Amino acid sequence: MPSFVASLATHRDPAARRSAARAWEKLPPGERSALLADPDPGVRRAAALEECRVDARVTAELLHDPNSAAEALRHGLLHRATAERCVAERTHLAALAENPSLPTDLVERLAVDPEAAVRLAVSLRPELDETRRMSIHFTVEAFARGDVEWVRDGLADPEVLRRAATSAHPLLRRTVAQSPHLPPDLMHLLARTEDPLVEDLLGMHHPDTPEEVLMRVYARLGGTFSAWMAETHARFPREGLAARYADHPDGNYRRLAVRDPAAPPALIERLSHDPAVWTRQAAAGDPRLPFHRLREALHVPELASSAGANPALPEDEMAAVLDRAGVPD
Repeated sequence: MPSFVASLATHRDPAARRSAARAWEKLPPGERSALLADPDPGVRRAAALEECRVDARVTAELLHDPNSAAEALRHGLLHRATAERCVAERTHLAALAENPSLPTDLVERLAVDPEAAVRLAVSLRPELDETRRMSIHFTVEAFARGDVEWVRDGLADPEVLRRAATSAHPLLRRTVAQSPHLPPDLMHLLARTEDPLVEDLLGMHHPDTPEEVLMRVYARLGGTFSAWMAETHARFPREGLAARYADHPDGNYRRLAVRDPAAPPALIERLSHDPAVWTRQAAAGDPRLPFHRLREALHVPELASSAGANPALPEDEMAAVLDRAGVPD
């Protein structure tokens, strides 16, 4: 993919050339220079935002553009004088606090800044050890999803995974929970953090998420995308669900009973009449549904689609459904 993106550097469409800048490291020097001098201002800006990572002069130039100043301060190489001026003038301090070239004494100054967003940004810097990180007074929103760049970029790096997973910082843990490469000890450590967002992300991304975590996600978020991801996870439990949930007061749980391979046909039929439409539809699509009820479900508007997809539906009934729908042979 990076090589394909790099091939767009000479494309006639400016949007394609802007995309090529994302593969900056793959571009030969001549194409980088061409993008930096491109006739399209958006292309020049995208190229400069990449080049500024290694060129303090380009960073200084970008600071004059309101559309690029924050990003340049976040990633660009900085002269000390520029960094000091930005701190003094309080220019995009939360972005500046992430800058990898920010001098250590300025990092320490921002670590006690009166603005909470600035202190939080400092607390996420990769060079901090755990003691220093957690000594910073920061606040994390309950539903702030982790997107810490150095962790996100290292989701396959064992050292990064261990540093982030063993940290007490919620945003490091939430970011690393998105890695499918977590070894078992770190995955189980994260599963015990009692952080709902960590559990959601494990359920979405990790193939070995424990059953109890998946069930907690489902219990907390039934009817949402995250709950659907948990339910369709390969490790989501199946056995015993009928006994546990067939008579549950919540229809989202009664629907789980259909997943149980031991659920008898009589129960599947009963659930096909359930007050909750999602439960009725799950039962209508189950091959254990007695045939007489399956035929009835084909004529019930909210069940017809599920019943029509039921693998137990005989071919002649399928043909009748298609005939009623006017589908030609």
